[in-house]
Parts: sequence; C-alpha cells; structure tokens
Amino acid sequence: MSGFEANQVYTVPVHDQAAPTGPELPSETEQLLFDFLQGFRIGEDFIYRDKLRANILIKLYLLEVDLRHVSLYHDDLAHAIQDRPADILPLFESAATKIAKQLLTPRNNAEGTNASDSSGSTDTSFKIQVTLKSGLNLLQFRDLTADIMNKLVRVPGIVISASVLSARATKLHLQCRSCATPKVIHPSAGIGGVGSGSDRGLPRVCEAQRDGQEKQCPIDPYLIIHSKSTFADQQTLKLQEAPDMVPVGELPRHMLLVVDPGINAFGAQYTPEEEEEFQEMARSDGFYERFARSVAPSIYGSLDIKKAITCLLFGGSKKVLPDGMRLRGDINVLLLGDPGTAKSQLLKFVEKVAPIAVYTSGKGSSAAGLTASVQRDSASREFYLEGGAMVLADSGVVCIDEFDKMRDEDRVAIHEAMEQQTISIAKAGITTVLNSRTSVLAAANPVFGRYDEGKSPGEVSVLVLIIFQIFTLRPLQNIDFQTTILSRFDMIFIVKDEHNEGRDKMIAKHVMNIHMNRPNENGEDVGEIDLDKMKRYIAYCKAKCAPRLSAEAQEMLSSHFVSLRKQIQQVERDNDERSSIPITVRQLEAIIRISESLAKLTLTPVVQVHHVEEAIRLFKFSTMDAVAAGSADGLSRSELNDEMNKIEQEIRRRLPVGWSTSYQSLIKEFVTQQGYSSHALERTLFVLEKREILRFSNQKKVVHRIGV
Repeated sequence: MSGFEANQVYTVPVHDQAAPTGPELPSETEQLLFDFLQGFRIGEDFIYRDKLRANILIKLYLLEVDLRHVSLYHDDLAHAIQDRPADILPLFESAATKIAKQLLTPRNNAEGTNASDSSGSTDTSFKIQVTLKSGLNLLQFRDLTADIMNKLVRVPGIVISASVLSARATKLHLQCRSCATPKVIHPSAGIGGVGSGSDRGLPRVCEAQRDGQEKQCPIDPYLIIHSKSTFADQQTLKLQEAPDMVPVGELPRHMLLVVDPGINAFGAQYTPEEEEEFQEMARSDGFYERFARSVAPSIYGSLDIKKAITCLLFGGSKKVLPDGMRLRGDINVLLLGDPGTAKSQLLKFVEKVAPIAVYTSGKGSSAAGLTASVQRDSASREFYLEGGAMVLADSGVVCIDEFDKMRDEDRVAIHEAMEQQTISIAKAGITTVLNSRTSVLAAANPVFGRYDEGKSPGEVSVLVLIIFQIFTLRPLQNIDFQTTILSRFDMIFIVKDEHNEGRDKMIAKHVMNIHMNRPNENGEDVGEIDLDKMKRYIAYCKAKCAPRLSAEAQEMLSSHFVSLRKQIQQVERDNDERSSIPITVRQLEAIIRISESLAKLTLTPVVQVHHVEEAIRLFKFSTMDAVAAGSADGLSRSELNDEMNKIEQEIRRRLPVGWSTSYQSLIKEFVTQQGYSSHALERTLFVLEKREILRFSNQKKVVHRIGV
C-alpha cells in the first residue's frame, strides 16, 4: 500500500479504454464551451447569450443547453459531454458563470479584460446551473450495462418515492479534538456520503500525528465544525421501470437516483412562438369541436363522450375558501356499458395525451396500490411511504379500467381521494396526509356482461341481484356500485352497443379504413391536432388560465340546479324508488367545473352563458340520462315491473309444464289483445328463459315450458 494515500478510492480499468474524445486539457475544454455559449447563433439570434441575459435579469441562475446545438458547433465536444459528463459539466457551469458575470459587468470587456480573469472584480455570490436537453435514444433499465458507466444516458421511468431533503457536505472543516489541528476536506457526492451529522468517511488518524509530531491523539479524532463547512441539498429518488417496458411475467425494476434539487426549470417552459400559436388555436372558430374530434380519432363517433373527456383533460378551477376549505377543480368521468364499445381505448388515449397520467386495471389494483404502501428502508431499517397510483398522478389523470371488478374495500379507499383530493394514512406509526389532486376516468361493465335497458344503474350487490333473479320479478340492476361512489363522478355515460344497420355499416367502413391505412372518407380526421401539441396545449392552459363565473352564468346555474332537483324528484315518484344516482350539491359543483373547463379550453378568463349551456347539455346527456335509464315505451321502471309481473303470472297459468305455443300467439294475446307493451313481454320471456322455465326453438318461433 506504499505510495497510496489513505481514505482514497482508486479504480483500475478492466476493459480496453477508447481514446478520450474532445479536447484533452480542461482549460481548452472550458474555452471551447465559453466560445460556444458566447457565439452560437441561429440566423441573427445568439441563442444562449440572450437566454442567459434574460435569466440573470430575473435572478434565474439557470441555463438549458440543447446537445444538438453543441454537436452542430463542435461534434467532438458533444461526444465528450456524453462520454465524460462528470468532467465536462463543471467546466460548462464555470464557463456559463463567467459569461453571466461579464454580462452584468460589461466594462471588463471594454477594458480588454480576458474572460478567465474577469471573475476577480465581479460578484461571485451566484453560480449558473447548466441543464442538458438531449435527443439521445431512450435506454431501458435492462440495457444499463458496465460499458455505459459514467456516461450520459436517457432512461424512462416513474418516480415512485422521494426521500426528505438531506444535507450533503461539499466542504468540511475538521478539527482534532485533542490537539485542535484543523483540516479541510471535500467529500465526493453519493448515497451514504458525509452528511451534516455523520462521521463516516472522515480521516481516522490525526494529520499532526501522521507527520511525526509527538502527539498522542486518539483514533477518530476529528470533529466537524459546521459553521465553517458548506452543505448542499440532496434528495434520493426511487425510479421504477416504465410499465409498458416490463417483459411479460416479470416485476418492474427499480433504481435509486441521487439528485440535487437545484432550480425549478419549469418557469421558462414555453417559447414566445409557442405561446402565440396556442393563442391563435384558442381564438380559432370551432376549436372546441376540433379538439374533441382529435380525442381518439381512430374511434368512430361518441362525440359527446369525447367532449366530456376534453373537459376532464382541462379541468375546472381549484378554489380555497376563506375558512381554508378546498374545492376541487378536477373532473371525474365514469363510462358504463357494453363490451366492445372502445372504453379501454379511450382510457389508453387519455393516458398518452394527459401531461401526467397513470393507467391501472381494477382487478389488479388494491387499496394500497391506489393510495400508498408502507415500505422499510433496507439501509436505515426505518418505515417510509411509497405512493400509489392516485399519488403518482397528482395534478394529472388516473385511468381505472375494469372499475366494476375491484373489491368493495379497495374501491372505498378512493372515496376521499376523489372528493377531498387527499389520502389520509395511519400505518406503521406513520400518520400523514398525501395530496391526490387528480381526475379519475373509470370504465366499467354491467354486472352480467351487457347493459339492459330495463335495469337501472344501482347499488345492489351481485349476490342480492341473484337472489332477486330467483325469487322475484324485479328487474336486475346493471352495476353494483354504491351511491357514495356514483355521486363522486361528475359525468356518468351509459355506452350501449345498439343494433342499427346504418350505424353498423359506418363503423365497419371506418374500421376497414383504419386497418388498410386509408384516409377517412367522411373527413373526420381532417384537421386533427397532433398528439404532442395537444399535450403541450393542455399543460399550457392548466398553467395559465383559471376561469371564474360571470354574474349571468351564476344565475343560470342556480335556476338550473333547482329544476334538476324537481326533475329527479319526479323520476323517483314515477319509478316508486330512490334514484341510485343522487342529484346533490356535488352535481351543481360538477356543472360549474365543466363550465370552467370549457372556458379554459379557449383561454377565456370568465365563464360565459354559452359555456354554461354546453355544460348543462353534457350533464343532461350523461348523468341525467343515466338517472332515467330503465324506462322504455313511455313506461317508468315501476310500471314496467308491474306489467312483467302480470305477464309472467299469465304465462305460468296458461302454459303448463311440457306444453308449447308459438311466439306469434303470445304477441297477439298479450300485446294486441290485452295491450301490454312489447318491451315488457320481451323482458319477461328473457328472464324466464334465463331461469330455465322457458326454452325457445325453431329460431325463436316456438316457446316450450320446461320448468316450474
């Protein structure tokens, strides 16, 4: 060990090392970077010099550099940044800091002072942080091998947990507790490095004793003098592999990242040209219709559902009342209906277009997976929280497919998250409240596969439904959701697979055009907004616009809420039962949020009357239609139930076991002669067939009584 200094880490290359790219001397590299920042231009615009001047004038000590520009200026320098980022980035920041100080004190240049020695007469209280924007190909977790260590890579993933901020020492002033000999060290960054209260990594022998002086200092003699040391913030993130990149049958991998929080770079996010383009889009005629048609353009029709999803993507305005109560601005939408109606494809599209989105399936989601789970740190053995889907999608959208397949106890866990937008945790001695400011887009199927017109969206459990099917004639419910969860959805759409020959032809033609990669002949895809532009525009509107109600809009909403309550009261009276989808103050707030989202879509600061009218139309088309679902042929559900009871009693009395009759004779007797509705007869025969009381033959022309 002779010749090696103690407490140092040495490395020996085991692979053949390629010749380093770029300039070899640090001074040459820094001068090249200085010249690049000072002189790179596109046309007549000096990109980075002007950007740096604008940033330091507002005291934003940050500069984002595009690696493609560096490659255009000096290709070897760009490769050096990718191959040796730990060496080049400090030089980059030093060059940027020198230019920034020159811009603040231009007289140094007038006197002919060199950039390298101009720092002596300028303010040294700030340092420019350089961030890199790269167009490198994404590298997956499983491709991170030894040959790319210490190189610059792009890795996709989801941050699933973050530690609290800790202090990392950048310069430590030490003093021997025995002889008071001082010593200054500069610890290297990393997980488990020297922190504010840790003595790991400190020299174990006093330097004065090592030099041969007659000092009898103990082992581990040094104390940290905090007042003379410098520290930087540090945080540890846990990055999880992107879900769509995980091989089938394997669990996603994780990676620990050590980050310096630095400066938030999201405040210089949109260019003036981009903002001007967004303003023109918002002012263009028919932009609302155009944006709605751009939502999942490969899916035929369902324009009102796409408009509702548009409102969900933009959201309303969050409000904080004087007493501290918060009112959510996020919109929740439930799609309930038949399989094969593209509900999952709509959810997948929202996952792609929303700036922040998490997609999950109800069957594979537990309460802990949706809210938060408690984990134990392998190093400190302390418990910590790891956020679930509702926490990861904060300020975004959670898409929950197969919502009806979730267990009741798991579904109850998101009640608080959907309305109060918080998640309260009391586990393993950890009591806290997490933010869950997210919209929920859920898709569900009816209990027995297909939506039945005679059934209502209700809250009866599947077991009770089966008992009703066996012992009573009451129509079965379509879904087994409780009223508490249904009231938290702002819009509920019933998506039915209707048998219509003309519509079926249009859908078949549309699907064929998609599979054959042909343009749509009816022109629906013309003027489609690009996916990336939609994502940027949504983020821009949410950041820049928070509409408020006008006086005329307030008056219209108030009067409409009263009429809605009267309407739901009449529906409950006609059906002789309480509505499973209540109309409460939550639904009034839902219409307000929809109105605000429509105004936000066009960057309008005040909600106007036409926004409220469209919000009311959407609400009536969705939730109010779901409330009235189950009526047919002008009959309410209670009247339909009465007819079905009478028809079944007559069939049981007139058709003994083992006898048969024709289907047309039943229609003639019950519909033509006695005046029952054809829908009531159809439903009664359907229920009796399912109970194995009746059986059809000869293409449903003959009816046989086979059971009691």
